[in-house]
Amino acid sequence: MNPVLKGYLQLTRPANLPTSAADILAGIAISGFFLINTEEQALGWMAVLLLVCSSIFLYASGVVLNDVFDYRLDCVERPERPIPSGVVPLTSASIFGGALMVLGVLAAFCVGITSGAISLALGVSILMYDALGKHHSFFGPLNMGLCRGLNLLLGMSILGNLLHWQYAIIPIVYIAAITLISRGEVYGDNKRHIVLAALLYVMVIISLTVILIYSGQNSLISLPFALLFSILIFRPLLKAFKENSPRNIKMAVKAGVISIIVLDAALAAGFSYWWVGVFTLLLLPLSILLSKLFAVT
Repeated sequence: MNPVLKGYLQLTRPANLPTSAADILAGIAISGFFLINTEEQALGWMAVLLLVCSSIFLYASGVVLNDVFDYRLDCVERPERPIPSGVVPLTSASIFGGALMVLGVLAAFCVGITSGAISLALGVSILMYDALGKHHSFFGPLNMGLCRGLNLLLGMSILGNLLHWQYAIIPIVYIAAITLISRGEVYGDNKRHIVLAALLYVMVIISLTVILIYSGQNSLISLPFALLFSILIFRPLLKAFKENSPRNIKMAVKAGVISIIVLDAALAAGFSYWWVGVFTLLLLPLSILLSKLFAVT
């Protein structure tokens, strides 16, 4: 592969992009889109595609601009990355990230005003995290979680309303936990953060179970997805706690990010049909394959 093209691809974290699409599918399922009549669904599939594209563009812009803002730090800690290594010029990366964000917002506005407004809020939240939030021990994880919560809301907005907006709290808490874990990715020694993240993980699993049971949804259908999710996130987390090395911490972060797809599959199955959950879950092997070719963090 051409080194420059590969550099631009590395900036977008390709392995993470399927997780963004999974958020949209889960949000669409929560909105009730898959439960409406076939004729209305037929008219809405273009909106599904536009929202998936919007989410992917916005996510990609966020990680590209994150590397732009981290340029000086990466020159010291991660000189092999595309920008500090000189493969992608800093100015070009800035333009690339900005263009991706504009495309993401435009795609959302093509669906409707509500979707467009949420995409704008998501764009602002992304910029806040990249420029300021990630440097704060409390607001950083909260800010990153907010980005994921807004991404789920972006999917929910497909029908023009946000009747179940409160469910966006789940990805907010979950991503805040992953962000806490990542604080020790370079130097290790973050057992305190891992314990706190484990507690947040437990909160997410309990909240997911309660929501699906008490909302009268397909809790039994989503149970296998929830169990798989629990196994995938806790195994590497326990390993990182026992041996608190940068490598194990990185693996715990990687597992947490990729497992977002399984969490979204549980929500998708619970609020629609089993096949929607399975379709969402199919993004997992794609993400795992891409993670072997490109860095997740």
